[in-house]
Amino acid sequence: MADSDDDGEPRLSTDTLAALSEFFTEQAIAERETQEGPHKGRLMENWQLSQFWYDDSTAAVLAEEAVRASGGGRVACISCPTLFLKLKSTFPVQCSCTLLEYDRRFDVHNEFIFYDYNDPFNLPTSISYPPYSYDLVIADPPFMSEECLVKTSKTIKHLAKDKILVCTGLVMEELCSKLLGVKTCRFVPKHSNNLGNEFRCYTNYRSDLDNVDES
Repeated sequence: MADSDDDGEPRLSTDTLAALSEFFTEQAIAERETQEGPHKGRLMENWQLSQFWYDDSTAAVLAEEAVRASGGGRVACISCPTLFLKLKSTFPVQCSCTLLEYDRRFDVHNEFIFYDYNDPFNLPTSISYPPYSYDLVIADPPFMSEECLVKTSKTIKHLAKDKILVCTGLVMEELCSKLLGVKTCRFVPKHSNNLGNEFRCYTNYRSDLDNVDES
């Protein structure tokens, strides 16, 4: 409730002002962290969204692969904000990247497009028509389930000219191959917080990820 001063004007209580101050401070921190990247300001994963950031080494390897495989063209990052931020910070002019992501904390970036895998073709016309507009599509489906991979694959195939890179659990290997015609790479992606599920990278093209030491 707001207090009132002697003139009858409403006035926020001390507790309310403190709460508002804390809220706006957190908002400012979140914006700064998404601009700097999760490994600087350390934007925390939202585990309810099944978010697990790549460690810095993995993000660097995947960013280099994205630039090489796309030929300096257009790259779509689906549900992999760690990689998107690494590309922006490390290769700002070598390629053009778009982030398709559910987490609106990343909408401080002009390249952000809200994306819900449950509605795989709900995309802005700027990237959806004509289809097949990205030289490389990289996806890390948020959930290791058949439903999530099937729906995300629809978006991947709609956007990719030809080259596809998927990062997901080893348990999804057979379904990835069936849906997207990809093969397992030697490189093993790792995360800042260790996961119980074993992860792999999958591509439908000859990738330098087969030449990267997984250690």
